[in-house]
Amino acid sequence: MVLPHKLTLNERSKLVMTGVTEVVSFDETAVVLRTGLGDLVIQGSSLQLKNLSLDGGQVSVEGSISSLVYEEQRKAVGWMHRLFG
Repeated sequence: MVLPHKLTLNERSKLVMTGVTEVVSFDETAVVLRTGLGDLVIQGSSLQLKNLSLDGGQVSVEGSISSLVYEEQRKAVGWMHRLFG
């Protein structure tokens, strides 16, 4: 089941989102979240996870947010397919 995905960014300092299925990684310069629309990479400084409710898929990130980038999930492909495509 894909959770509804919504982002709200206030003043580039507080991001509230829904539809998050997993926190892949986080530190004070980058947060990587898995969503139904691909992995979301949040970059900035002094980043902190403030609210984390993976049951409902809601996450809040606070800090100085400089970019939000979605990365498409890649399917694993064997070496034979890459060689002979």
